[in-house]
Amino acid sequence: MEKTASRINDDLLRPVLETSPRFYLAVVLVGLVAALGFVAWGYQIWNGIGVAGISRPVFWGFYITNFVFWIGISHAGTLISAILRLANAGWRRPVTRCAEAITVFALMIGAMFPLIHLGRPWLAFWLFPYPNERGLWPNFRSPLLWDFFAINTYLLGSFLFLLLPMLPDFALVRDRARGWRQRVYGWLALGWEGTPRQWHRLETAMHIMAVLIIPVAVSVHSIVSFDFAMSPVPMWHSTIFAPYFVAGAIFSGLAALILAMALLRKLLHLEEYLRTEHFSNLGKLLLVMSLLWFYFIFAERLTVWYGNDPAEMAVFRATQSGPYAPLFWVMVFCNFLLPVPLLTIPRLRTIASTVVAALGVVVGMWLERFLIIVPALAHKFLPYSWGTYAPTWVEITITVATFAGMVLLYMLFAKLVPVISVWEWKVGRHPLAEQRAEISPAVAKTVAPEGSA
Repeated sequence: MEKTASRINDDLLRPVLETSPRFYLAVVLVGLVAALGFVAWGYQIWNGIGVAGISRPVFWGFYITNFVFWIGISHAGTLISAILRLANAGWRRPVTRCAEAITVFALMIGAMFPLIHLGRPWLAFWLFPYPNERGLWPNFRSPLLWDFFAINTYLLGSFLFLLLPMLPDFALVRDRARGWRQRVYGWLALGWEGTPRQWHRLETAMHIMAVLIIPVAVSVHSIVSFDFAMSPVPMWHSTIFAPYFVAGAIFSGLAALILAMALLRKLLHLEEYLRTEHFSNLGKLLLVMSLLWFYFIFAERLTVWYGNDPAEMAVFRATQSGPYAPLFWVMVFCNFLLPVPLLTIPRLRTIASTVVAALGVVVGMWLERFLIIVPALAHKFLPYSWGTYAPTWVEITITVATFAGMVLLYMLFAKLVPVISVWEWKVGRHPLAEQRAEISPAVAKTVAPEGSA
C-alpha cells in the first residue's frame, strides 16, 4: 500500500518533533564518555606530551592513526553521495543525508588530532600563513601544511553539500512546528517557499557541488597520504600511497555508513525506508572496495619482498611474522576474509551480514592505519635505532572518546534534522510534478523540475 505524503511526513519527522526520555539518557551517557576525552587531553596539556606513549623513534602513534582513520571515514558521505547523485542512482535517496552527515562530523573529529598531537595546541597558529613582524612563514613544501588547506576546503564544501538539500526539509519542519522551534527552523530554511525558481537554483547548486566535491575529496586523502609518501621511511616512500589511501578511505567510509544506517533503522523505526535493497547495494560496493583494498595490500608487499631492501624487509618481517603479525592477520581477516564471502553470495548478503562485514571493516581499517605508522617508525633503517611503542591511558581514552563523540554528534543531528531527506524520498516515489506540492504544505504551488536530484 502506497504511503500518503502526510504519512511520510509523520514517519520521517517524528524523531525531530518527538523526544523520549531514553534519548536524553543516551545523550548523557555518550556525552560523559566524550567528555572523558577532553579530560584526558587537558591532563596531557597540563603535564606535557610525555604522558603519551610517543617516544623516539616512534613519534607518531594513536593520534596520527586516528587522524588518518577519521579523515578516511569522512569519505563515506560527500564522495559516495556525489557519485550516486551524478549517476542518478534512484536507490540512494534515503542514504545520501546519512552519508553526508558522517563526512562533516568525521572531518571535525579528525581535524582535532593534529592539535592533540602537537602537545602545545596554543602554538598551532604557527601553521597559519599570516603576515607577521618576525618575517616567519610556514614551510609551503610541507605536506602537513597542505593538510591544513585541503581539510578546511573539504570541510567547507562538505558542509555546503549537506546544507543545500536540507533547506526544503527545514521549511517542512517550520510549517509543522510551533513556538520557538518554528522560529528557529524558519531561520534555518533561509526563506524557502518551494517556488519553481528556488527548485531550479537548488538543483543547479547541488549538481555543481557534486561535480566539484569529488576531486576535492580525492585530493584530500591523497594529500594525507603525502604525509607518509614524502618521507624517506621504509615502506612509506611509495608512489602507490595516494590511490591506496583513497581506496581505503572509501572502503572504511562505506563501512561506517552501513553501521550508521543500521542503527538509525533500528532506533528510529525506519525499516520501511532503509530497506534490504539499500544495504544490499552498499554491500556490493563494499565488496568491490574489499577486493581493491586486497589488491593494493598485495601489490605493496609484493614489491617490497621482490626488492628485498634490508630496511623495508625489517618492517615487512615485523608485520608479517614479527611482533605486529597478530594485528596484521586480524586486519586481513576483517578487511578481506570476512566481508568477501558474506557479500559475494546473494543468500548471505542480508542486512545482518552486511552489518557484520562493515563492523569488521571498521576495525580492520583502524588496524591498517596503525600498521602503516608504527612498525615503519619502530624499524627505521639501522637496528640500533629501532624502538617500541605502547599507548598510555591518555591516548586510549581520547581514542575511545572520539568514537563516542561521533555517536553523540550523530544523535543530536538525527534529533534536529530528518536523517532521511523527506523531499527526495517523495520525489523518488512520486515523480509527477503535482506530487511535489506536498513537500512544503505552506505553498501549494510548489513544483520542482521532473528528474530533480
